Amino acid sequence: MSGIVNTAQSEAWNGYEGRHWAEHDGRYDAVNSGFNEFLFDAAGIGERDRVLDIGCGNGQVTRLAAVRAPLGSATGIDLSAPMLATARARAEAEGVANVGFEQGDVQVFPFGEGVFDVALSRFAVTFFADPVAAFANVRRALKPGGKLAFLCMTALAGTDLGTVFGALAPFLPTPTGEDGTGPTAFADPGRARSVLTDAGFLDVTAIRVEADQVWGSDVADAAGFIADWGPVKYHLGQVDEEAASGAREALSAALRPFGGPGGVRLRGAAWLVTAKS
Repeated sequence: MSGIVNTAQSEAWNGYEGRHWAEHDGRYDAVNSGFNEFLFDAAGIGERDRVLDIGCGNGQVTRLAAVRAPLGSATGIDLSAPMLATARARAEAEGVANVGFEQGDVQVFPFGEGVFDVALSRFAVTFFADPVAAFANVRRALKPGGKLAFLCMTALAGTDLGTVFGALAPFLPTPTGEDGTGPTAFADPGRARSVLTDAGFLDVTAIRVEADQVWGSDVADAAGFIADWGPVKYHLGQVDEEAASGAREALSAALRPFGGPGGVRLRGAAWLVTAKS
Protein backbone atom coordinates (compact mmCIF):
# COMPACT_ATOMS: atom_id res chain seq x y z
CA MET A 1 0.00 0.00 0.00
CA SER A 2 1.24 3.48 -0.87
CA GLY A 3 1.56 6.33 1.65
CA ILE A 4 -1.50 7.55 3.55
CA VAL A 5 -2.10 11.21 4.37
CA ASN A 6 -5.80 10.91 5.23
CA THR A 7 -5.03 9.04 8.44
CA ALA A 8 -8.33 9.67 10.27
CA GLN A 9 -10.37 8.19 7.42
CA SER A 10 -7.93 5.30 7.05
CA GLU A 11 -8.43 4.43 10.70
CA ALA A 12 -12.22 4.54 10.37
CA TRP A 13 -12.43 2.51 7.17
CA ASN A 14 -10.02 -0.11 8.44
CA GLY A 15 -11.92 -0.28 11.74
CA TYR A 16 -15.58 -0.76 12.57
CA GLU A 17 -16.92 1.35 9.70
CA GLY A 18 -15.07 -0.61 7.03
CA ARG A 19 -15.89 -3.96 8.60
CA HIS A 20 -19.59 -3.10 8.76
CA TRP A 21 -19.68 -2.12 5.09
CA ALA A 22 -17.72 -5.23 4.11
CA GLU A 23 -19.97 -7.56 6.09
CA HIS A 24 -23.14 -5.95 4.69
CA ASP A 25 -22.09 -5.18 1.13
CA GLY A 26 -25.36 -6.39 -0.36
CA ARG A 27 -27.34 -4.15 1.96
CA TYR A 28 -25.28 -1.06 1.17
CA ASP A 29 -25.58 -1.83 -2.54
CA ALA A 30 -29.37 -2.03 -2.08
CA VAL A 31 -29.24 1.47 -0.61
CA ASN A 32 -27.05 2.97 -3.33
CA SER A 33 -27.37 0.94 -6.53
CA GLY A 34 -30.54 2.70 -7.69
CA PHE A 35 -28.20 5.52 -8.72
CA ASN A 36 -25.90 3.30 -10.81
CA GLU A 37 -27.45 3.97 -14.19
CA PHE A 38 -27.24 7.74 -13.71
CA LEU A 39 -23.53 7.33 -13.01
CA PHE A 40 -22.81 5.01 -15.91
CA ASP A 41 -24.85 7.05 -18.38
CA ALA A 42 -22.80 10.13 -17.44
CA ALA A 43 -19.49 8.25 -17.57
CA GLY A 44 -20.17 6.84 -21.05
CA ILE A 45 -17.70 3.99 -20.68
CA GLY A 46 -16.44 2.56 -23.99
CA GLU A 47 -15.53 -1.07 -24.58
CA ARG A 48 -11.78 -0.32 -24.60
CA ASP A 49 -11.71 2.24 -21.80
CA ARG A 50 -9.55 2.06 -18.72
CA VAL A 51 -11.68 3.08 -15.77
CA LEU A 52 -10.76 4.28 -12.27
CA ASP A 53 -13.31 3.81 -9.47
CA ILE A 54 -12.52 6.28 -6.67
CA GLY A 55 -13.33 4.99 -3.19
CA CYS A 56 -14.54 1.71 -4.65
CA GLY A 57 -15.51 0.12 -1.34
CA ASN A 58 -16.93 -3.34 -1.90
CA GLY A 59 -16.44 -2.94 -5.63
CA GLN A 60 -19.88 -3.21 -7.21
CA VAL A 61 -19.34 -0.13 -9.37
CA THR A 62 -15.84 -1.31 -10.32
CA ARG A 63 -17.12 -4.69 -11.46
CA LEU A 64 -19.98 -3.17 -13.44
CA ALA A 65 -17.54 -0.75 -15.07
CA ALA A 66 -15.29 -3.65 -16.06
CA VAL A 67 -18.24 -5.41 -17.71
CA ARG A 68 -18.91 -2.25 -19.72
CA ALA A 69 -15.27 -2.20 -20.88
CA PRO A 70 -14.69 -5.82 -21.97
CA LEU A 71 -11.61 -4.89 -24.00
CA GLY A 72 -10.39 -2.43 -21.37
CA SER A 73 -10.18 -2.66 -17.60
CA ALA A 74 -11.42 -1.19 -14.33
CA THR A 75 -9.34 -0.40 -11.25
CA GLY A 76 -10.85 0.33 -7.86
CA ILE A 77 -8.95 2.18 -5.13
CA ASP A 78 -9.95 2.46 -1.48
CA LEU A 79 -8.43 2.94 1.98
CA SER A 80 -10.34 -0.01 3.43
CA ALA A 81 -8.69 -3.43 3.57
CA PRO A 82 -11.92 -5.14 4.74
CA MET A 83 -13.94 -3.79 1.85
CA LEU A 84 -11.21 -4.50 -0.70
CA ALA A 85 -11.15 -8.11 0.45
CA THR A 86 -14.89 -8.29 -0.22
CA ALA A 87 -14.45 -6.57 -3.59
CA ARG A 88 -11.82 -9.09 -4.72
CA ALA A 89 -13.93 -12.03 -3.55
CA ARG A 90 -17.01 -10.75 -5.39
CA ALA A 91 -15.04 -10.18 -8.61
CA GLU A 92 -13.64 -13.70 -8.48
CA ALA A 93 -17.06 -15.21 -7.76
CA GLU A 94 -18.62 -13.28 -10.64
CA GLY A 95 -15.79 -14.17 -13.02
CA VAL A 96 -14.87 -10.54 -13.76
CA ALA A 97 -11.28 -10.88 -14.91
CA ASN A 98 -10.47 -7.38 -16.22
CA VAL A 99 -10.71 -5.76 -12.80
CA GLY A 100 -8.14 -4.91 -10.12
CA PHE A 101 -8.17 -3.31 -6.70
CA GLU A 102 -5.58 -1.13 -4.94
CA GLN A 103 -5.40 -0.06 -1.31
CA GLY A 104 -4.29 3.54 -1.18
CA ASP A 105 -5.03 7.21 -0.61
CA VAL A 106 -6.34 8.91 -3.75
CA GLN A 107 -4.72 12.18 -2.69
CA VAL A 108 -1.19 10.80 -3.08
CA PHE A 109 -1.47 7.45 -4.90
CA PRO A 110 1.05 7.14 -7.78
CA PHE A 111 -1.41 6.40 -10.58
CA GLY A 112 0.89 7.76 -13.28
CA GLU A 113 -0.09 10.32 -15.91
CA GLY A 114 -2.73 9.79 -18.58
CA VAL A 115 -3.46 6.22 -17.52
CA PHE A 116 -7.28 6.25 -17.45
CA ASP A 117 -10.03 7.28 -19.85
CA VAL A 118 -12.75 7.60 -17.22
CA ALA A 119 -12.85 8.18 -13.45
CA LEU A 120 -16.06 7.68 -11.50
CA SER A 121 -17.29 7.33 -7.94
CA ARG A 122 -20.50 6.51 -6.11
CA PHE A 123 -20.77 8.57 -2.92
CA ALA A 124 -17.07 8.24 -2.03
CA VAL A 125 -15.37 11.54 -2.87
CA THR A 126 -16.46 13.58 0.16
CA PHE A 127 -13.94 12.36 2.73
CA PHE A 128 -10.65 13.68 1.31
CA ALA A 129 -8.40 15.55 3.74
CA ASP A 130 -7.47 17.86 0.84
CA PRO A 131 -10.09 17.53 -1.92
CA VAL A 132 -8.31 19.83 -4.36
CA ALA A 133 -5.10 17.77 -4.09
CA ALA A 134 -7.06 14.51 -4.45
CA PHE A 135 -8.94 15.64 -7.56
CA ALA A 136 -5.76 17.12 -9.05
CA ASN A 137 -4.16 13.70 -8.68
CA VAL A 138 -7.17 12.09 -10.38
CA ARG A 139 -6.98 14.65 -13.19
CA ARG A 140 -3.31 13.82 -13.80
CA ALA A 141 -4.24 10.14 -13.95
CA LEU A 142 -6.77 10.83 -16.71
CA LYS A 143 -5.89 11.22 -20.36
CA PRO A 144 -6.44 14.70 -21.83
CA GLY A 145 -10.18 15.08 -22.35
CA GLY A 146 -10.88 12.17 -19.98
CA LYS A 147 -14.20 12.06 -18.18
CA LEU A 148 -14.99 12.35 -14.48
CA ALA A 149 -18.43 11.46 -13.10
CA PHE A 150 -19.41 11.06 -9.48
CA LEU A 151 -22.41 11.00 -7.17
CA CYS A 152 -22.51 12.86 -3.87
CA MET A 153 -25.19 13.57 -1.29
CA THR A 154 -27.42 16.62 -1.44
CA ALA A 155 -28.36 18.50 1.70
CA LEU A 156 -30.62 16.35 3.87
CA ALA A 157 -33.30 19.01 4.32
CA GLY A 158 -36.43 18.10 2.39
CA THR A 159 -35.38 14.50 1.73
CA ASP A 160 -36.74 11.25 3.18
CA LEU A 161 -33.42 10.55 4.88
CA GLY A 162 -33.51 14.06 6.32
CA THR A 163 -36.91 13.28 7.81
CA VAL A 164 -35.58 10.07 9.38
CA PHE A 165 -32.42 11.65 10.77
CA GLY A 166 -34.45 14.66 11.90
CA ALA A 167 -36.40 12.36 14.21
CA LEU A 168 -33.11 11.56 15.96
CA ALA A 169 -32.30 15.22 16.58
CA PRO A 170 -33.79 15.41 20.13
CA PHE A 171 -31.50 12.57 21.16
CA LEU A 172 -28.40 12.57 18.93
CA PRO A 173 -26.35 14.92 16.71
CA THR A 174 -26.99 14.66 12.97
CA PRO A 175 -25.13 11.47 11.94
CA THR A 176 -23.78 13.00 8.73
CA GLY A 177 -22.52 16.15 10.47
CA GLU A 178 -23.16 19.66 9.23
CA ASP A 179 -23.63 20.26 5.50
CA GLY A 180 -20.26 21.00 3.94
CA THR A 181 -18.54 18.24 5.92
CA GLY A 182 -18.31 14.44 5.77
CA PRO A 183 -20.94 12.73 3.60
CA THR A 184 -22.55 16.08 2.75
CA ALA A 185 -19.28 17.87 1.96
CA PHE A 186 -20.60 18.71 -1.52
CA ALA A 187 -24.21 19.35 -0.51
CA ASP A 188 -23.71 22.74 -2.17
CA PRO A 189 -22.85 21.90 -5.80
CA GLY A 190 -21.07 25.23 -6.03
CA ARG A 191 -18.39 23.84 -3.74
CA ALA A 192 -17.93 20.83 -6.01
CA ARG A 193 -17.54 23.16 -8.99
CA SER A 194 -15.00 25.27 -7.11
CA VAL A 195 -12.93 22.28 -5.95
CA LEU A 196 -12.87 20.67 -9.39
CA THR A 197 -12.00 23.93 -11.13
CA ASP A 198 -9.16 24.52 -8.67
CA ALA A 199 -7.98 20.96 -9.40
CA GLY A 200 -7.77 21.76 -13.12
CA PHE A 201 -10.99 20.17 -14.41
CA LEU A 202 -13.07 21.76 -17.14
CA ASP A 203 -16.77 21.82 -18.10
CA VAL A 204 -18.01 21.03 -14.60
CA THR A 205 -21.74 20.29 -14.34
CA ALA A 206 -24.01 19.16 -11.51
CA ILE A 207 -27.57 17.88 -11.82
CA ARG A 208 -29.89 16.57 -9.11
CA VAL A 209 -31.04 12.96 -9.49
CA GLU A 210 -33.33 10.76 -7.39
CA ALA A 211 -33.69 7.02 -6.82
CA ASP A 212 -35.31 4.63 -4.37
CA GLN A 213 -33.07 3.33 -1.60
CA VAL A 214 -33.96 0.07 0.16
CA TRP A 215 -32.88 0.20 3.81
CA GLY A 216 -34.34 -3.08 5.07
CA SER A 217 -36.93 -5.81 4.64
CA ASP A 218 -39.19 -4.25 7.30
CA VAL A 219 -39.09 -1.43 9.84
CA ALA A 220 -37.31 -3.42 12.55
CA ASP A 221 -34.69 -4.62 10.06
CA ALA A 222 -34.08 -1.14 8.64
CA ALA A 223 -33.94 0.49 12.08
CA GLY A 224 -31.42 -2.07 13.30
CA PHE A 225 -29.27 -1.59 10.22
CA ILE A 226 -29.23 2.21 10.49
CA ALA A 227 -28.52 2.02 14.23
CA ASP A 228 -25.47 -0.12 13.48
CA TRP A 229 -24.19 2.25 10.78
CA GLY A 230 -20.92 3.74 12.03
CA PRO A 231 -21.87 7.38 12.72
CA VAL A 232 -25.22 6.46 14.34
CA LYS A 233 -23.65 3.68 16.40
CA TYR A 234 -20.95 6.07 17.58
CA HIS A 235 -23.42 8.72 18.74
CA LEU A 236 -25.63 6.11 20.42
CA GLY A 237 -22.57 5.10 22.43
CA GLN A 238 -22.01 8.68 23.60
CA VAL A 239 -25.39 9.20 25.28
CA ASP A 240 -27.08 7.62 28.30
CA GLU A 241 -29.38 4.64 27.98
CA GLU A 242 -32.55 6.75 28.18
CA ALA A 243 -31.48 8.92 25.25
CA ALA A 244 -30.27 5.90 23.26
CA SER A 245 -33.60 4.13 23.82
CA GLY A 246 -35.49 7.26 22.79
CA ALA A 247 -33.41 7.54 19.64
CA ARG A 248 -34.10 3.93 18.67
CA GLU A 249 -37.84 4.37 19.21
CA ALA A 250 -37.85 7.62 17.22
CA LEU A 251 -35.91 5.94 14.39
CA SER A 252 -38.44 3.12 14.12
CA ALA A 253 -41.36 5.55 14.21
CA ALA A 254 -39.81 7.71 11.48
CA LEU A 255 -39.21 4.70 9.23
CA ARG A 256 -42.70 3.25 9.63
CA PRO A 257 -44.39 5.39 6.94
CA PHE A 258 -41.78 4.21 4.43
CA GLY A 259 -42.41 0.49 4.97
CA GLY A 260 -44.29 -1.68 2.51
CA PRO A 261 -44.30 -5.05 0.71
CA GLY A 262 -41.02 -4.16 -1.02
CA GLY A 263 -39.27 -3.27 2.21
CA VAL A 264 -38.43 0.10 3.69
CA ARG A 265 -37.84 2.47 0.78
CA LEU A 266 -36.66 6.05 1.06
CA ARG A 267 -36.52 8.33 -1.95
CA GLY A 268 -32.88 9.35 -2.13
CA ALA A 269 -31.39 12.45 -3.75
CA ALA A 270 -27.89 13.04 -5.08
CA TRP A 271 -25.83 15.43 -7.15
CA LEU A 272 -24.47 13.87 -10.32
CA VAL A 273 -21.29 15.82 -11.04
CA THR A 274 -19.37 15.58 -14.33
CA ALA A 275 -16.20 17.19 -15.65
CA LYS A 276 -13.41 16.76 -18.20
CA SER A 277 -9.66 16.66 -17.63
